[in-house]
Amino acid sequence: MAIAKICGIETEYGIVWRGVEEPDPIAASSILINSYVSSLAEGAGRPGSGMRFEWDFEGEQPGTDARGYAPLGALPPEVESHLVNAVLTNGARYYVDHAHPEMSTPECTNARDVVVFDRSAERVLQLSMKAANRLLPPGQEIVVYKNNSDGKGNSYGCHENYLVDRALPFGEIVHGITPHFITRQIYCGAGKVGSEAGRTPGGPPFQISQRADFFEEEVGLETTLKRPIINTRDEPHADPIKYRRLHVIIGDANMSEVATFLKVGTTAIILAMLEDHRVTREFRFAAPVAALRSVSNDLSLRSSHRLDDGKAVTALDVQWSLYSDAAAYAESHGLECVGQEVGEQILATWQEILEGLESDPESLADRVDWIAKHRLISAYRERHDLHWTDARLAALDLQYHDLRPERSLASRVGLRTFCTEDEIRRGIDTPPPDTRAFFRGTCLRRFGDEIIAANWDSLVFDIGEESLRRVPMMEPLRGTVDLVGEIIASSEDASALLRKLGATPTN
Repeated sequence: MAIAKICGIETEYGIVWRGVEEPDPIAASSILINSYVSSLAEGAGRPGSGMRFEWDFEGEQPGTDARGYAPLGALPPEVESHLVNAVLTNGARYYVDHAHPEMSTPECTNARDVVVFDRSAERVLQLSMKAANRLLPPGQEIVVYKNNSDGKGNSYGCHENYLVDRALPFGEIVHGITPHFITRQIYCGAGKVGSEAGRTPGGPPFQISQRADFFEEEVGLETTLKRPIINTRDEPHADPIKYRRLHVIIGDANMSEVATFLKVGTTAIILAMLEDHRVTREFRFAAPVAALRSVSNDLSLRSSHRLDDGKAVTALDVQWSLYSDAAAYAESHGLECVGQEVGEQILATWQEILEGLESDPESLADRVDWIAKHRLISAYRERHDLHWTDARLAALDLQYHDLRPERSLASRVGLRTFCTEDEIRRGIDTPPPDTRAFFRGTCLRRFGDEIIAANWDSLVFDIGEESLRRVPMMEPLRGTVDLVGEIIASSEDASALLRKLGATPTN
């Protein structure tokens, strides 16, 4: 049976520092994060004290390749340990990455929780902007956007992560998930005016995906150059004998909760199906990168894309086939690995969206970002008789992703929501109860003055002894409220907690 599909999202946000002659995005991102962390400390009555929890880089190996080798000339991702890093009490990581503020959600057991913590991350960025802008001189402002492109040929990511059984050969993952990654953009693309990344002039005036222009290979290790559809980073942040982490770099950053829900939910189900060998048809595209871009350019959703057996399929054909397999899988195996109730909601939403895309795409403008954005920009263009190359349309595109509530166009187009305000607020500082994120976040809240570093799979305590104490967390489903909630609650300090856990000194 498929293992639990622990999952999460890490989003690099676009950032602009207005009112500065030569704005430095790294400095702006650092100001943003430091201002938020400082505001937390002040709010807790501990200014300058233990509210900052540094990231522990020990064991980070982003250059490990799932294929067991590194192609000649391939460069492993750089570990930017010198930049601002913070760990939050909700179990998330908030840091500067490649000149962008980035938020990695805590580990979640299901797609709905991922959406909640993704929305909570937006709220943290909004609070960060307020905290940072209070410190800036008059006339200066830091603005954050949840998008994937600056419109000038530079892209930044919204990555997903999924726990996968190590027993599943990586080659089977590549063949099984690639068709999904090429075609799922028809419901989780964020939409974009124009084209980038060296595409020839005369490209599409509007396309489905923000990221499709920037992919050049089918499989590879890199994330910022020669981006691959399938990323081979093999860094599980868990027991490497049992697990691998599929690091997905091809997704767009969504403003729509429904789109994020489907993006994560459908992918988790398909990975479970691959583990249980329940995908009935393989779609091997003759030219995967070309197909990815072709799907992005086809707003009609009717274009066919050639397979290596000479047949041709539409993106909808592929998605309907995957949906049918998923529905059959739910009947035969159940969906406990993605959360039974949530899994059923994923299937129902998936079917509803595919039916809408097939019969009346415009009816999905309240759930699919690219359709909502295209309707908005098309109406403005027609009203003002503008060409698609007019800079005002690109500005509207950007404003759709503006995280300032009073400026965001996404907040005005009637996107459906299912996260409650209480859930979003709680997710700002409270971890999910059913993964190891509970242990991480709750320990940071309770024993923050005695923790010097944290990462996904361990916490490092300093309780005044000669040696530090490292508590490993190699099992993502341990450290939950059911397993350690009472132990933490009954421990008066970190020393008591470590005695109960039997943690040994770190050399």
